[in-house]
Amino acid sequence: MYVEIIFLGVAIFFIMNYTGRVSTNKFIEDNDDIFQKLKEDDYDFYVYAKYGPEKDPNILFKKRMKNAIITLFIVLLFFISSLDYIKFLIAIGIAFAVFKMDYMQLKSYYKGRLHEIDLLLPYYLKNLEILIQHYTVPVAIGKSIETAPPIFKEGLQKMIDEINAGNQTIDPYMEFARNYPVKDSMRMMRLLYRLSLGKQERKQEQLLAFSRTISNLQQKARDTKYKERLEKMEKKTMQMLIITGIGVMILLVISLLMMFSK
Repeated sequence: MYVEIIFLGVAIFFIMNYTGRVSTNKFIEDNDDIFQKLKEDDYDFYVYAKYGPEKDPNILFKKRMKNAIITLFIVLLFFISSLDYIKFLIAIGIAFAVFKMDYMQLKSYYKGRLHEIDLLLPYYLKNLEILIQHYTVPVAIGKSIETAPPIFKEGLQKMIDEINAGNQTIDPYMEFARNYPVKDSMRMMRLLYRLSLGKQERKQEQLLAFSRTISNLQQKARDTKYKERLEKMEKKTMQMLIITGIGVMILLVISLLMMFSK
């Protein structure tokens, strides 16, 4: 009977919310100033990093609040027959975890994306360096887009579109660096911009400086990959040792139980 009451309560809540008798959206709108205090300072940045201008951070934040409120209501229904202070705090904790889940996923996505950029950028720049030996920097960038890693293609296309539209300043290069903000992207884009301004007689000298920097970045990327591979192997080895140890302990316990049962 208790389970039926819970399902009935949940059904009534969703029906009233759907028909407008109870409006979660209106409740969030009316208390927006209070809820905005729960919004993380970098939430808008992470939303933009993943979705770009296609998604409105405010709409996504209100959706998070709505999910958290609905979760709180459902959990409280489960505890309704024996609700006390501790269970109320547990319900708040579960609702808060649901609220934070989307933020943590965005943050995790951003960190993973940065890591991927950090590893791929030196190899893209090396290919670009080869093209620059035969073409001007803007032409080389345009030709590099087709073979560039997919993660860079949108940013490269925006950069070359601005350059081709007549923007000869450093801004298109810096915009690319801001879209892919790993530790070396700003420095490399400044070098690339200076290379685009260099006179033909200084091009070889600047290319050598550019090439040395890229080689250092490639070495760092190789070291990072090797370290990650080593850590992965160590983790798998530890897992195998733990599983083996548990298996041996289980066999010992079974053997002891069989000995005592005789």
